[in-house]
Amino acid sequence: MEKTLVILAAGMGSRFGGLKQIEPVGPSGEIIADYSIYDAIQAGFTKVVFVIKKENLNYFQEKIIPKYQNKIKVEFAFQSFAGLEDKIPASRIKMLGTAHALYCAKSVTNEPFVMINSDDFYGRSSYILASQFIDKSTDPYEYLTINYPYSETKSKNGKVNRGLVKLNGDEVTSIDECSIEEIDGVVIATHKNDKTQEEIPADAPVSMNFLVFKPTIFEFIKRDLQIFLQNGITEDNELILTDVIKKCIQNREIKYKAVTTDAKWFGMTYKEDLEDLKQTLKEMIDEGIYPEKLWEE
Repeated sequence: MEKTLVILAAGMGSRFGGLKQIEPVGPSGEIIADYSIYDAIQAGFTKVVFVIKKENLNYFQEKIIPKYQNKIKVEFAFQSFAGLEDKIPASRIKMLGTAHALYCAKSVTNEPFVMINSDDFYGRSSYILASQFIDKSTDPYEYLTINYPYSETKSKNGKVNRGLVKLNGDEVTSIDECSIEEIDGVVIATHKNDKTQEEIPADAPVSMNFLVFKPTIFEFIKRDLQIFLQNGITEDNELILTDVIKKCIQNREIKYKAVTTDAKWFGMTYKEDLEDLKQTLKEMIDEGIYPEKLWEE
């Protein structure tokens, strides 16, 4: 069975200078996406789809893709306003959100897949869990979120945005985008939709956008995207994938499973987080988990 990794990378600017997505983190100049693809290959994934802006295609073809030659099949999908020009304010630059970004990959994603952010390091065991789920799950409307304990995703440099997951056994009952911070040793989650707050345990499961889908997800995004467009596009409103999934859960249209991984997660919410990631990768290389140079010629 072909297994695909979809990497959301349309947030990368056309000039690239100083952007965290292409910040070298490995000893041989590797970027985070290099480690994501390397881990996915080790877990049995056979294709990667980059969702990018079309104006960045040349950069990817020249600087990013050659290292993966003969190692994994590579496809591109372009996030843009194409076909929506009459619905978008002329002054809007911001893309339409994560649900729209994923929907742009529909034409090149016809098999079970994992969706990730381009600037997050997720750890190999998460890809192995995803691969095992794809091998076992036969229901086209059964999806999976691979969660991390909040304590393993917090930043010592400030508050963070996380998807707070509530469970009944191994099934997700709700997921909400929250701003989470520690105040006097207490972890407080502020829900973005209604600004309500709640205290959560330090090991509460949170979604870091490591999501396993079947192609049926595109049916639900299409439906909600049509409603989103009908309601009118402003300067900055977005269709967030979390909201699409929440609606599916509420309507009982999907089975949304969850598992918590023991993998290390790293992101670069703050510039200071970069050095922590570099140090952790160095330790993993010293332990033999990764080679010093990921992509040998």
